[in-house]
Amino acid sequence: MASYGINIKIKGTLDELKPRVIQALKEQGFGVLTEIDVQKTMKQRLGVDYKPYLILGACNPGFAHRALSADEEIGLLLPCNVVLRQDEDGVFISIQDPEVMFSVLDDELKKSMFGFPQEVKQHLNAALQALKN
Repeated sequence: MASYGINIKIKGTLDELKPRVIQALKEQGFGVLTEIDVQKTMKQRLGVDYKPYLILGACNPGFAHRALSADEEIGLLLPCNVVLRQDEDGVFISIQDPEVMFSVLDDELKKSMFGFPQEVKQHLNAALQALKN
């Protein structure tokens, strides 16, 4: 399986963990702008039963401003997707890895944004670590 996210698994249900995930992101300066209920969408649009699965679009306004100031096309990489996926014995929480996402930038832009994806990743990792406690 490809690895383009940073991940943890926590015991509990998606409904129990969703507010904790949102709070952990908030503590790192991220708000949730969008929410896609994949289970509900699959049922409504395709008549397919699917496990509980949410995609949250998280954004830190300061980071977004810095990124968009460097190149407005970076908006195509925003917001940062956070996936909550129910499993038999817990919930997988995955956040897209900013280093992987920013790897698509051209070399000049990468140089001008040196250290930025690592800084964002540090905050996202802190949110995940807070969920372990």
